[in-house]
Amino acid sequence: MGWTDERTELMQKLWQDGLSASQVARQLGGVSRNAVIGKVFRMGLQRGAPSRPTRAVKVRPERPARPLRNPQPRPPRVSPPMVARYVDETPGIATPSTIGAHMCRWPIGDPTHDHFTFCGRGSDVGPYCVEHAGVAYQPRTQKTSAANLARSLRRYL
Repeated sequence: MGWTDERTELMQKLWQDGLSASQVARQLGGVSRNAVIGKVFRMGLQRGAPSRPTRAVKVRPERPARPLRNPQPRPPRVSPPMVARYVDETPGIATPSTIGAHMCRWPIGDPTHDHFTFCGRGSDVGPYCVEHAGVAYQPRTQKTSAANLARSLRRYL
């Protein structure tokens, strides 16, 4: 069906009463919802009373802000005191050409000079004797179990 003057006036009245485009199309019969929307747009009609009452906006009470989390101050890390180790620096017994497989390779002197030597004492494990290994390698400090627990908890909080 086409848009007659009577159907157009009825559509305008229903639209101004606040009916939706689907409801207007059902009442008119023979037109689709989109046809009603197109006609309303081309005629420049404004909406009348709303089809349903608007809901009252609920105002939520303002929640108090969460207090900032102040972490406990950490005690300063104290390194274990450095212990001066006496290392015998007398000229070694091994030169670069005479150093063997199980001899200490701790350098003594300046490698650019002719009198450069190695310690040369026996080494059971690794490249250095026990005395020089104590200087070359620093033992790993074990963290306490409480420190490990605190560290793991910080990851998940």
